[in-house]
Amino acid sequence: MQPSVTYLHLLKHTPFFTSLTTAQLRWVIGHSHEWEARAGSVVAQCDGGAADARDQAIWILLDGGWQIEAGGHAYPADHASAGKWFTATVTNRSCRVVTTEHSYVMKIERADFDAMLAQDFAFGPHIEAGRRYYADLFAAPAALAP
Repeated sequence: MQPSVTYLHLLKHTPFFTSLTTAQLRWVIGHSHEWEARAGSVVAQCDGGAADARDQAIWILLDGGWQIEAGGHAYPADHASAGKWFTATVTNRSCRVVTTEHSYVMKIERADFDAMLAQDFAFGPHIEAGRRYYADLFAAPAALAP
């Protein structure tokens, strides 16, 4: 992946961010890193253990597509689906997030994301939809685990 520039006029049309004010969008831009990723790029990886607790960053799919690979299965998502954000803390199982096409992704460190939530950034519906999605995805029977 290579660093990319985040443009306010594009970010405000990204589903995760459409409810934010211009000032909030500027705050996001100042407290995040955008990356351009070719198809097949590994965005995040979960080892299913304590190491994941160190990487609590939030990844958001801005454009393109990615899939969560876990238990020998792939679960695709795009920027408008419930799986449009990811953090390794959603599971204690091994998994990885891999782009399925040319994509743009954003990484927000956990402390910065917590600050956004404390400032009432309107992420609630997106976060809740993602929580339900990941709870279902990672609740698969242990027989499917790698």
